[in-house]
Amino acid sequence: MTMVNHVSPAGYQSVWADLCGVSFTQGWLDANGISTRFLHAGQEDKPALIMLHGVGGHAEAYVRNLKAHAEHFNLWAIDMIGHGWTDKPEGAREISHYVDHVLKVMDKLGIEKASFTGESLGGWVAARLAIDYPERVERLVLNTAGGSQADPVVMERLRSLSMRAVEDPSWEFIKARLEWLMADKSKVNDDLVATRQAIYAQPGMIEAQRGNMALQEMEIRQRNILRAEDYGRIKAPTLVLWTSDDPTADVTEGRRMASMIPGALFTVMDGCGHWPQFEDAQTFNRIHVDFLLGKEVPEASTV
Repeated sequence: MTMVNHVSPAGYQSVWADLCGVSFTQGWLDANGISTRFLHAGQEDKPALIMLHGVGGHAEAYVRNLKAHAEHFNLWAIDMIGHGWTDKPEGAREISHYVDHVLKVMDKLGIEKASFTGESLGGWVAARLAIDYPERVERLVLNTAGGSQADPVVMERLRSLSMRAVEDPSWEFIKARLEWLMADKSKVNDDLVATRQAIYAQPGMIEAQRGNMALQEMEIRQRNILRAEDYGRIKAPTLVLWTSDDPTADVTEGRRMASMIPGALFTVMDGCGHWPQFEDAQTFNRIHVDFLLGKEVPEASTV
């Protein structure tokens, strides 16, 4: 009788291992004409929490966070307009387009007010929403968030990696784009590469990605950038979470962002890049849940 070895190779990681023990649903909703894909976890009688990914990303950015947050929140991780398996209208996308889409999702779900966590572009969108629609935002986490600066070197690197990955969605180029997000490149697992590869291989994705990359063009970015007077209008309790190895800006920029937001807390996660919620989910989940529940966050400091 042949014995089958069911032991996984050392270090192998899977999206399904991340979702083990999580009761969640994947689906699509009609956000006023925009077919929007979501991951949902938690009970709908709990406080709403909306998770927003970065540019070129998708809801799987948060697969390692669903379980820890579903216990406390009615959690929705969405593919933003132009991204993932959500509709991809023609044209350049600016921050107002993303904000409008998120508001339509909230209205469709009957959510009057939610806490928001946004990574990179998602943080930029969440901050703008908190500025313009304070009545819709309970608490706010800005995770290596964009929107506060315009570094042409970073913008060109992000644009070139992102466009190359959709123009030739080979394993090599998709993996390189994902590795850009991580301090520890080994955290980019095969499941994650395969998921993004399927997204980037969709018909029309090249044109959609051009629309998503509009904010990497200096003129467009400058008219969307958030300035001190904008951040100063944020009323929601806010945590700015940065990392030691973020590829878009160093800790100084994260601290500067936090200093412009009244009463904001600031914390740094060591050994992480642009996706701390994925690279070190255990630490992120502890800090994040405590802040969203209004508990003291030992790692955070006022600025």
